[in-house]
Amino acid sequence: MEEDRARALLAAERTRVEQLLRETLAAGQEDRSAANEPGDLTDPTERLTAEEGDDAIAGSLRERLAAIDRAEHRLAEGVFGRSVRSGLTIPDDRLEADPAAELTVGEASQM
Repeated sequence: MEEDRARALLAAERTRVEQLLRETLAAGQEDRSAANEPGDLTDPTERLTAEEGDDAIAGSLRERLAAIDRAEHRLAEGVFGRSVRSGLTIPDDRLEADPAAELTVGEASQM
């Protein structure tokens, strides 16, 4: 994959994930604020479940950002598009679908 294309894909993915993370953190804050309002007669477990869901999603999004960071580092090092495990080339189709891919499809399916 051409370096400019890889850089553009990673930038777009970073923007998308950062936006999702902002939205998730805002939703989590709203859930926590609602839980502290007096007079709410709804089941408190619903709020806790929503908060836990928001936290889990935010954690996954942070992990995705870390994967994007690693991909950007590989790009700077000149090894983008190669498996971190085997060094095999990751096909462009896979990188188009997931620019932060660290493994070939075969390697990822073995996990």
